[in-house]
Amino acid sequence: MFKQTRYLLQKEILIEWRAKYAFNSVLLYVISTVFVCYIAFRLSPGFKESPGYPIVWNVLFWIIMLFAAVNAIAKSFMTENKGRMLYYYSITDARAIILSKIIYNGLLMLVLSALTLLVYMLFFNNSVANPVYYFIAVFLGSISFSTVFTMVSAIASKAGNSSGLMAVLSFPVIIPVILVLITLSKNAMDGIDNRYNYQHIITLLGINVIVIATSLLLFPYLWRD
Repeated sequence: MFKQTRYLLQKEILIEWRAKYAFNSVLLYVISTVFVCYIAFRLSPGFKESPGYPIVWNVLFWIIMLFAAVNAIAKSFMTENKGRMLYYYSITDARAIILSKIIYNGLLMLVLSALTLLVYMLFFNNSVANPVYYFIAVFLGSISFSTVFTMVSAIASKAGNSSGLMAVLSFPVIIPVILVLITLSKNAMDGIDNRYNYQHIITLLGINVIVIATSLLLFPYLWRD
C-alpha cells in the first residue's frame, strides 16, 4: 500500500507541476483577497491602533486560509474521470488512493499557507510574540484542512459532486478545528506560556488522527461504488 501511495503521490505532484491549475488559482485568490482587505483597512486610519486589531488580524488570516483550502481541495476527486478511476480500481488499493490525496493536499496547503502568511505579513504589519508556535498552528491548520476536506471531497464525488453536501458534511468538523486554531495562534501572538498551548496541539493532532483513520476505513466502501 505504501509503495502504491508513493507512486500515486508522485503522479499528483507531476500533474500539478505541469498544469499548476490549483496552485495558481488559489494563489491568485489569496493575493487578491489580502489586497482587498488591505485597502479596506486603509480606509479606516485609526483601526490599526485599536485593541481589536490583533484579533481581527488573526481571525481574518484563518478565514482566508479556510476558503483557500476549500478552493484547492474541493476538486481533489472532481478532476478524475470515470475511466481513470476504473483504471485505479483495477491496479491499486483504495487506501493508497485516499492516503496519496491527503498527503498531496497537505503539501499543497503547506506551500500555500507559507506564501499566504508571507504576503499577509507584508501587507499587515503585526508582531507575533511567539513565532514558533504560530508556525506550528499554521502547520497543523494546513494538515487539518487537508484531512477533513479530502475525505469530504471523496464523499461528495460519489453524490454528484454536490457543493452543498460538502459544506454540510465539513461544517461539524471544520468549525471546532477553526476555533482551536484561532485560540492557539492568538496565544502565540500574545506570548502566552507554552503550557497553555499543549492541549490545543494535542486536540488538533487527535482530530487529524481520527479523520485519517476514518478515511482509511470508510473510503474502500466508497471506492466499491
